[in-house]
Amino acid sequence: MADFLAKAGVTRLVLANGCFDPLHVGHVRYLTDAAEHGDAMAVAVNGDDSARRLKGPGRPVICAADRAAVVSSLRMVTAVLIFNDDTVESLLRVLRPALHVKGTDYTVESVPERNTARELGIETVIAGDPKRHASRRIIARLRGNEPDGG
Repeated sequence: MADFLAKAGVTRLVLANGCFDPLHVGHVRYLTDAAEHGDAMAVAVNGDDSARRLKGPGRPVICAADRAAVVSSLRMVTAVLIFNDDTVESLLRVLRPALHVKGTDYTVESVPERNTARELGIETVIAGDPKRHASRRIIARLRGNEPDGG
C-alpha cells in the first residue's frame, strides 16, 4: 500500500473514521480539521453491523452505502472505505497512514487503536471542535423524543 500511495504522490495519508449516522456539522468540522494534517485522507465508515453494535438498537438510521456516499462527496475526502470491525486496527495495519485522527470525544490515551498505532509508528491526533453535536440527539429530535435545543 505504501508503494501505491508514494506512486500517487501521497506523502502524508490521514485515516479518520466514524459512523456518520447521520452526518452533521460536528462531523464536517472533524473531517475538515483531520484533512489539514495530511495531503490525502481516507475515511473509514462503520458498516451497518458495526454501527449497530456501537450505537445500539435502531441504528444505523442510514445504511452504510448511503453514509459512505455522503461522506465521499465532501471535498476534503480522498477515499472512503466501509468496515465492519469495532475498531480500525486492521485498516491501520493495511493502509499504514501517517496519522490516525479521532474526534474530540476521545483523548490520545482513550483512542481504542492507540496501541496498534504506536506499534506501527502512526501518530494519533485529536481533531475537530468540542463535541456539541450528537447524532443520537438529532435522531431523538426527529423521532419527537427530545426538545429542540440545537
